[in-house]
Amino acid sequence: MARRLLGADSATVFNIQEPEEETANQEYKVSSCEQRLISEIEYRLERSPVDESGDEVPYRDVPVENGMAPFFEMKLKHYKIFEGMPVTFTCRVAGNPKPKIYWFKDGKQISPKSDHYTVQRDLDGTCSLHTTASTLEDDGNYTIMAANPQGRVSCTGRLMVQAVNQRGRSPRSPSGHPHVRRPRSRSRDSGDENEPIQERFFRPHFLQAPGDLTVQEGKLCRMDCKVSGLPTPDLSWQLDGKPIRPDSAHKMLVRENGVHSLIIEPVTSRDAGIYTCIATNRAGQNSFSLELVVAAKEAHKPPVFIEKLQNTGVADGYPVRLECRVSGVPPPQIFWKKENESLTHSTDRVSMHQDNHGYICLLIQGATKEDAGWYTVSAKNEAGIVSCTARLDVYISRH
Repeated sequence: MARRLLGADSATVFNIQEPEEETANQEYKVSSCEQRLISEIEYRLERSPVDESGDEVPYRDVPVENGMAPFFEMKLKHYKIFEGMPVTFTCRVAGNPKPKIYWFKDGKQISPKSDHYTVQRDLDGTCSLHTTASTLEDDGNYTIMAANPQGRVSCTGRLMVQAVNQRGRSPRSPSGHPHVRRPRSRSRDSGDENEPIQERFFRPHFLQAPGDLTVQEGKLCRMDCKVSGLPTPDLSWQLDGKPIRPDSAHKMLVRENGVHSLIIEPVTSRDAGIYTCIATNRAGQNSFSLELVVAAKEAHKPPVFIEKLQNTGVADGYPVRLECRVSGVPPPQIFWKKENESLTHSTDRVSMHQDNHGYICLLIQGATKEDAGWYTVSAKNEAGIVSCTARLDVYISRH
């Protein structure tokens, strides 16, 4: 019975005003080099031909005196997210006649029919570019250009995509010093350098979650999950609604790849029940549940001989069989010895096996005087060990 609540991510948007006195590795501002790059991209785009293969309608005729060049009523924002999360760039543009809209990533035009990006335009002039699951390749500068016969205008938003396994830690350079954070881009039309930066926060979303489990009493149980969210979610575990505290038998670990684990060793009957993992951050909460069934530990019984080996005599050249019967839980392993020498494997002449009636057998084909001696069979399992010994005599035939 797997009861999991794995809802889709929902984004919460906050305005983060970054203090002017922050140090370089804390600020999210466009460097002069990147600002020049953005300016060059926009300058080139506003003066270059564009792909008109989209579904844009032709310009309607407007008297020159009534014409108005495109302008942005709301510009693109800058976002920082984790891979796998959705993101939407939004702006609002006006102009007369109604401007045509073109989207670009790092200066390359995005097709309106792209499978990865969804482009939308509303009647009020709101334009959006959306992707449901960001990848590391989506990191870059996104530019929207609006054009009509009166002119062209563009603005740029920056998208920073962070790998999931980097959550909660800063990437480090080979020298061991933290990298300076990649600056947030602003277009040359973005206005005041000190305007608030738009940053998204996402409620936790489980990328990986276990199903119901059945574990034998006394064994190890491991529950692994992987969660995304911004900021990094805090995880807690419950058993039948009661918090689980780490102790010698219950450990909570986080691996480098971002996988969270609840490890129980050894499992007891008290560990059976409904487990709930709750992930929480400032944007919300998410959880999944599973049932752990603890199978009763099998009662171990030490080996015991039902029938023991018997002393046996045989004429040389004839076959002979030494046999016994043994029971135990779990079924015991069987070991044979002749004198003090272990018999580890069967040969064409001497074989060791268990027959269809449960007898443990040592079969010798064509016994010789070298086969005479004391034979010991041992039976061993987790509960104990037992042995018995018998003698084999080989008689010389007289003709």
